[in-house]
Amino acid sequence: MSAADKLQPTPTPESAAYWEACNEGRLVIQRCGACGHHQFYPRLLCTRCMSGDLGWHEASGKGRVKSFTIIRRPVTEAYADDVPYVVALIELAEGPTMMSNVVDCDPETVAIGMAVGVDFERRTEELAVPVFR
Repeated sequence: MSAADKLQPTPTPESAAYWEACNEGRLVIQRCGACGHHQFYPRLLCTRCMSGDLGWHEASGKGRVKSFTIIRRPVTEAYADDVPYVVALIELAEGPTMMSNVVDCDPETVAIGMAVGVDFERRTEELAVPVFR
């Protein structure tokens, strides 16, 4: 099975710019023009002050593992070659937390507080998803 057989996100009007940036190899998060708050996942309003004045900010791509689990059974056949793999909550340097995979390391060496950096896994010609190394 190929990467294209893995689960694919469905962009919404709120998340389209995020997925476009990922496809270009850039991680972007929303920043509120009214209060400066950074947030992820994409929303219509700021989660701190409820302003609709949201713009896109290129994130540093740096973060730390906040929590994680090791997946030892594939959710579908498309993931069979990946097990065991790590699903983690990554606290970005800018503050928001996002869920992603930690890749290219022994899953048993992943630890809370571990420093990671973003990279992108190409799923299709039109889609790349963020992963962390």
